[in-house]
Amino acid sequence: MRRRGRLEAGLKPGMTRRAFLQGSALTTAVAGLADPGVALAAAPPVAGIDGMVATGPEPLALTMNVNGSARTVAVEPRTTLAEALRGPLALTGTKIACNRGACSACTVLLDGDPVCSCMLLALDVGARKVTTIEGLASGERLHPVQEAFIAHDAVQCGFCTPGMLMSCAALIERIASPSAEDVAAAIGGHICRCGTYPHVVAATLAAAAARGI
Repeated sequence: MRRRGRLEAGLKPGMTRRAFLQGSALTTAVAGLADPGVALAAAPPVAGIDGMVATGPEPLALTMNVNGSARTVAVEPRTTLAEALRGPLALTGTKIACNRGACSACTVLLDGDPVCSCMLLALDVGARKVTTIEGLASGERLHPVQEAFIAHDAVQCGFCTPGMLMSCAALIERIASPSAEDVAAAIGGHICRCGTYPHVVAATLAAAAARGI
């Protein structure tokens, strides 16, 4: 039985398994060198979405329009917009909480529309304009929604506040006189563990009214 097992395994009488494996490895290596052109051929570039050539994992230089200024950063292709803002750009007003688009704490404006920056790769921003909480005010002058949040005590722990502000600011740009239902819909994806929703609604309505005066 032992001799039969050795023959089925391809071992000749008197040959050890170590010698057999070493011989197999050598044969494979020689076969690979029989056609050097095949053995040394470079792998073709991997096509990504829309036929674009995949990049990475090395960092690449990106230039983004952030708060009205062109900012160039070197980030890995996997870097999200939220990570790029908080990291190399040092714009830490944008918060990362769930990091999966479920809480909206990281909301910024992309060409005026609220987006979860943790769900968007920095390299996909392109030429679109990014506005963060740092860019909402005009110099020392606060945005009307920021002033209203202070006046109506719409801030508690403050972690969800930047994202809330961005969505509410976008709302009053889109609808001059929003209703309470409009505000509730605008902040529907924002999680506030402190429960400031009624104050946020009141503040946004007040900000819209103040702009109309």
